[in-house]
Amino acid sequence: MMKNIMTFSAGLIFGLGLIISGMTNPAKVIGFLDLAGDWDPSLAFVMLGAIAVAFFAFRKAESKGTTIFDEAIHLPAKTHITKELIIGSMLFGAGWALAGFCPGPAIVALGAGYQQALIFVIAMLAGMAAHEYLYKK
Repeated sequence: MMKNIMTFSAGLIFGLGLIISGMTNPAKVIGFLDLAGDWDPSLAFVMLGAIAVAFFAFRKAESKGTTIFDEAIHLPAKTHITKELIIGSMLFGAGWALAGFCPGPAIVALGAGYQQALIFVIAMLAGMAAHEYLYKK
């Protein structure tokens, strides 16, 4: 029960952070990505804060190897750049720039009732299904 409460709490805090920071607002995200136009640098501070928190969290996870509930942590094993990584990164960036959403904020925005997030989430799920189909092992 405690695990479920902590998991829910972490998700709630993450979602609220996305809303407060403006990451669920496509116009703000596109403004951040529009370097040649009316650039809004505020999301850079959000990202720097997230990187700082994640850096220490990942170091701790790597050294401990388990969660606070003593479950195994499965971190990515690949450490080199591949063609698939580059293509996937380009597709992710293009989708982010066109829609103003990335996966986490899109799900939060969908839960908050933003209709444009529904289109993005459907397209994201279709892309995930296509990846699973094309790269079955």
